[in-house]
Amino acid sequence: MNFGGTIRLNGLGIFIVLALFTFFLLYLTKFSVKEVREEKEADVNLRKLLIAAVEAAEEGGKQIITVKNAFNIVEHSKGKTKEGANDPVTNADYLSHCVMYTGLQEAFPTVTVISEESDTECGENIPFKLMPTVERGLDVLVDQFVPGEDLAVWIDPLDATQEFTENLLNYVSTMVCVAYKGEPIIGVIHKPFGEEPRTTWAWVKKAHSPNLDIHRQTKSTPTIIVSRTHAGRVSEIATEAIGNEVKVVSAGGAGYKVLEVVSGNATAYVHSTKIKKWDICAGNAILNELGGHMTTLLNEKLDYSRSAEQSNSLGLLVTMDRHDWYASKFKNVQL
Repeated sequence: MNFGGTIRLNGLGIFIVLALFTFFLLYLTKFSVKEVREEKEADVNLRKLLIAAVEAAEEGGKQIITVKNAFNIVEHSKGKTKEGANDPVTNADYLSHCVMYTGLQEAFPTVTVISEESDTECGENIPFKLMPTVERGLDVLVDQFVPGEDLAVWIDPLDATQEFTENLLNYVSTMVCVAYKGEPIIGVIHKPFGEEPRTTWAWVKKAHSPNLDIHRQTKSTPTIIVSRTHAGRVSEIATEAIGNEVKVVSAGGAGYKVLEVVSGNATAYVHSTKIKKWDICAGNAILNELGGHMTTLLNEKLDYSRSAEQSNSLGLLVTMDRHDWYASKFKNVQL
């Protein structure tokens, strides 16, 4: 029995073997280079970005107070909303935008920053630079690095501008939100007015500000908070969806309304008209950290990636409890 023999490879066989080997080496090299590139691109420290977001929101609030105290509001109009309401803008919006936007963009140049007032010309002499290494009680958090290209920072330099012009200052806030691959993961809502300024922040699955550690008493009666200037058909829609027992209250500022739901003063925040994502992203992140929910009225998640649409036209539903129940009530209502 002869187990010996001779293996002969012709030219074509040798070519095929070499080609396969070359392809294998290229395959390994491709993924090795990709891993190195991804490691190099993880250039943004989320802990420092959270600190910077808090600083930016608070500095924006200081600009708003300065304008208010100087009686230098100088109101303009961006036009009318679809519902016919005035869409105002003031010097406070512009100054707050410039310090928040420029500060964040210069501190984190690889990150896309999206602001309500992005068309504003700020000039070169912005009197504020972020110092995201300054300890703010957040030094105990662990550094986490991600690629800047996967982040979008949404800022609202002055939420509730209409109320600001009417001196309803309790509704006014500045907001910063960080979204990672379209998901809101850091949210900051700063209220510059009141007995003292107050900042609420959250980093999803990491930590949140102490003022969010509150006891919430869930109301037995459905209490829906709506916009006082962009309510649309919400009162009618709420009664149609839930019944006559529903209580509807109005307030200014999307940030304010989200915090009212978080605190238990309302069981849901409902919006039926178009709303910009810089108005809601920060609140969405805070809700995500606390176990609440923000979706469209069709119970769909919102996308906050840098290439996403800046407006949401599918309504808004915000809850801390019974989100699916509310969603089921509103899903067949005509907006």
